[in-house]
Amino acid sequence: QVQLAESGGRLVQPGDSLRLSCQSSGRAMSAYAVGWFRQAPGKKREFVAGISGSGRSVDYEDFAKGRFTISRDNDKSTAFLQMNGLKPEDTAVYYCAADWTYPLRSVHAVPYWGQGTQVTVSS
Repeated sequence: QVQLAESGGRLVQPGDSLRLSCQSSGRAMSAYAVGWFRQAPGKKREFVAGISGSGRSVDYEDFAKGRFTISRDNDKSTAFLQMNGLKPEDTAVYYCAADWTYPLRSVHAVPYWGQGTQVTVSS
């Protein structure tokens, strides 16, 4: 079993930066891939970024490329999502997820989820 807990979400202004954290517990973190997903009001949950268990491989959804960076520190059992140049359309609940495969599977197949953290981008 894997337990995940996100933190770091808050209200920010357009253009600001924000770093989300995902603390994991249970199995050794290096054993699984980690991903970040988000869900805006009235929209489906969507993939943001993923990182392999070793951290050597990463992938991003198009909207995240060049603005967001995913990383992990397996010794601290923590994954991160650094978000720069935030836009109002980035407003969503951001979820950390864990999967036994990389790249991560679809939203409906990923087995482990955190509770989410709210990111609001507004002036």
